[in-house]
Amino acid sequence: MAKNLKWEAEVSTTLQKATADQIWPLFQDFFGLHKWFPGLATCYGIHGSNGEPGCMRYCSGSGGLKREGNNNTNNNNDDGDSNLSWSKERLVAISGAQMTFTYEIVDCNIGFESYVSTVTVVPGGGRGCTVRWRISLDPVVGWKLEDLVCRYELGLQRMLKKMEASIFGF
Repeated sequence: MAKNLKWEAEVSTTLQKATADQIWPLFQDFFGLHKWFPGLATCYGIHGSNGEPGCMRYCSGSGGLKREGNNNTNNNNDDGDSNLSWSKERLVAISGAQMTFTYEIVDCNIGFESYVSTVTVVPGGGRGCTVRWRISLDPVVGWKLEDLVCRYELGLQRMLKKMEASIFGF
């Protein structure tokens, strides 16, 4: 029997005003994703020091990624709400010089297995920057890769809009 291939995709968004040097510090706060990501109500550290490889965060919210009929029996979510999507994520690597970090999902109720993601902030040469978000995971039953990519594109756009608004006060 042939093994399913991994899903791999990359989304990106370009900002015209905020520079890489302004956006990167917001991503370095690994435990602070809830400040920026739409629908994510909670994000906090559960292991290690924020921004250090090996640290882990717990994230939950109403992001709409929860799989119906999820068979994950390890529901160690602290929120007590079975309607919330949640994940536990480990920072694998981070480079301030290259403005990139990689993380993996170690447990979740959204059906993601073997999930690894890399976010890179690319300077735009003066003003502006581009943020690239690359994902790799096993296919998710009941999902199409194209639909997941659309959610990531929209999520990244909304997140960067909030980040840029915080920098410029609009």
